[in-house]
Amino acid sequence: MKTLILGTTALALSAGMAFAQDTVRLGTEGAYPPYNYLDDSGEVAGFERVLGDELCERAELTCEWVTNDWDSIIPNLVSGNYDAIIAGMSITPEREEVVDFTQNYTPPSPSSFAAMSEDVDLETAVIAAQTGTIQAQHVSGMEGATLVEFPNPDEAVAAVTTGEADAIMADKDFLIPVVEDSSDMVFVGEDVPLGGGIGMAFRESDPELRAQFDAAIQSMKDDGTLNELIAEWLGEDSPKF
Repeated sequence: MKTLILGTTALALSAGMAFAQDTVRLGTEGAYPPYNYLDDSGEVAGFERVLGDELCERAELTCEWVTNDWDSIIPNLVSGNYDAIIAGMSITPEREEVVDFTQNYTPPSPSSFAAMSEDVDLETAVIAAQTGTIQAQHVSGMEGATLVEFPNPDEAVAAVTTGEADAIMADKDFLIPVVEDSSDMVFVGEDVPLGGGIGMAFRESDPELRAQFDAAIQSMKDDGTLNELIAEWLGEDSPKF
């Protein structure tokens, strides 16, 4: 019993002291442009790369980037494979039961549907969404519609273009360039407000590290630089603070 207690205590202390290590590891997906993606050199790029680097500078922290598949991104945070998630993750009550979020660094923004035809009936459609997202959760609650889930957003888009699905539901900021770059895909139906905006996620045992990033986010809101980044990367029409 003594050994078990000491072992548990050591684990708790090591997790709680993650903020004190030399390098803070930021976990992202690297597959959700314009929020995060891999550039031609295989480096993390996008809105959240620029934002994360600025937050680390303001918090006076040395950071490195780690990529992880979306469907296991929270479990790998909790298990210690990285110290924070910055990956287009909407703040929801369900996720707050497992991780602690900073304040949002984007306001709540709409989710949208896109399809290859304006005539798609969303009430009876087969709708693609990325696994583990608020959009997948929303579609699963749509009476009459059928949800098909994919591990990454590109596969969800491909399901629509190949006819495997009638429509896709995703963040509108993600879908805008997809629709603009396609000669056939169009927005259908009404936008749907989901989630409480996007925030960084931390282990519940790392309140001090979360507080450092929370203060940095607030400083970017206060001086207007966060709105400038949102406009640059997500578009002038994307909701701002």
